[in-house]
Amino acid sequence: MARKKSTSASMRIMHRYLGFFLVGIMAMYALSGIVLIFRDTDIFKKTITVEKQIAIQLDASEIGAALKIRRLKVDRVEGNIYHFKNGTYNADTGEANYTIKRLPYVLDKMTHLHKSKSAEPLFFLNIFFGLSLLFFVISAFWMYLPKTPIFKKGLYFTLAGMLLTLILLFI
Repeated sequence: MARKKSTSASMRIMHRYLGFFLVGIMAMYALSGIVLIFRDTDIFKKTITVEKQIAIQLDASEIGAALKIRRLKVDRVEGNIYHFKNGTYNADTGEANYTIKRLPYVLDKMTHLHKSKSAEPLFFLNIFFGLSLLFFVISAFWMYLPKTPIFKKGLYFTLAGMLLTLILLFI
């Protein structure tokens, strides 16, 4: 007759194999999280020069929409040349030249997945990953028997981690 596994043993097994399964995505989230911390700088970004042909004789308010640049503001106009941050638009020829800063392809894909919204097709993967992390938090308390010294020491670390989290949230 087969022995029924304890809840503790089952939790350890699920914790172990789910951890192995999610190694790749956890590494991706860790790296993209670090990259996102520096999103207000250009540290990982590369400069790309764009030359684009758009409609002629657009006024200042239409240039941003035509170039798909949000909040584009024309700084000055010299004849038919509109100057904006990092570029120009020639109203006579419809030629726009500007530079943009963008993350390299792989980092861009990683940060896009990290920041995905409910309208995007793979949002359920982020929900699965979030629930998996929550499972790791809960299942960690079944890794050791409650009466052991390592479990009690773990509770002190848990308390310290929760206090640090509260401090970081409310500073």
